[in-house]
Amino acid sequence: MSFINYSSREINCKIVYYGPGLCGKTTNLQFIYAKTNPAAKGKLISLATETERTLFFDFLPLSLGDIKGFKTRFHLYTVPGQVFYDASRKLILKGVDGVVFCADSQIERMEANLESADNLRVNLSEHGFDLDRMPYVIQYNKRDLPNISPIEELRRMINIRGVPDFPAVASRGIGVFETLKAIAKLVLLELKKGG
Repeated sequence: MSFINYSSREINCKIVYYGPGLCGKTTNLQFIYAKTNPAAKGKLISLATETERTLFFDFLPLSLGDIKGFKTRFHLYTVPGQVFYDASRKLILKGVDGVVFCADSQIERMEANLESADNLRVNLSEHGFDLDRMPYVIQYNKRDLPNISPIEELRRMINIRGVPDFPAVASRGIGVFETLKAIAKLVLLELKKGG
């Protein structure tokens, strides 16, 4: 559902970071924002509620190339992790081009991961999207904590499709750009197919 701006010769793509509360979605975006060239990024906008925040910013990567003479601009969003913000999650998914599912590696968070993954699928289907047919990657965050599930277990439980997945410690930037590059590449491949 990318938006083409003919006057600026840009294709605008929307990537949403989805996952349970406190899994590291916000940390990913803050790290990316901090490390992105100021000339290539927009403002970091935070829509805060009492207990959650949703972040958004856009950036124009300089090394991903053009599509038929158009530059690509990525708009990165996070969703609120808590279940009672489901209406906000649905709204943020509108027009999405690619999804990063950010899973919390802690053993005690497996149920929250599975619940959030199911919720993602349901909310996408309400917009007419099929998760199995769109650019999608998974990040296993918080790999630096002591009580974590093995990657193989996380893959077996969460990555049923076998999509690209990445271990990460978003607070230190480990795996953050690898995840972003993978989803951006999948979104661009999808755009080239359609164009």
